[in-house]
Amino acid sequence: MTLASALVAGAAGGAAGTTALNAVTYLDMAVRGRGTSSAPEDSIEALVSRTGLRIPGGEDTRKNRVAGLGPLNGIFVGVGIGAVLGLARAAGWRPDVLTAGLVTGLGAMAATDGSMAALGVSDPRTWTLMDWLSDAVPHLAYGLATAAVAQALDRD
Repeated sequence: MTLASALVAGAAGGAAGTTALNAVTYLDMAVRGRGTSSAPEDSIEALVSRTGLRIPGGEDTRKNRVAGLGPLNGIFVGVGIGAVLGLARAAGWRPDVLTAGLVTGLGAMAATDGSMAALGVSDPRTWTLMDWLSDAVPHLAYGLATAAVAQALDRD
């Protein structure tokens, strides 16, 4: 497998994994009747604040842009982590789908939760068991879907 095809396979896996994560999250919201998380938008606001960037527009326009940028950032991260999995596969790391899925899901969870903690958006040390489950289950779905698609697209 070439480096380029490994990146594409991993990125495609990441896109599938992101879809799985979103589906599990929205299913959880529908079943439990819980509200949406403000973490994606809060993360964008924190990044903008720390970098000195500006999101243009009046109050409503800016708010709408932030609401779009939050989920787009999640898609970017999901596809990016999938691409990293593709690179790892190209470098010779080829565990079974379950192992790769667990490692990828936990890695994605650590990356997102760690960045939220670093930005001051959330403090995982204060989370309840239900908070952890609401985060872990979608990330597990992400990891498994990402690993399964990346492996299926691997031509070697």
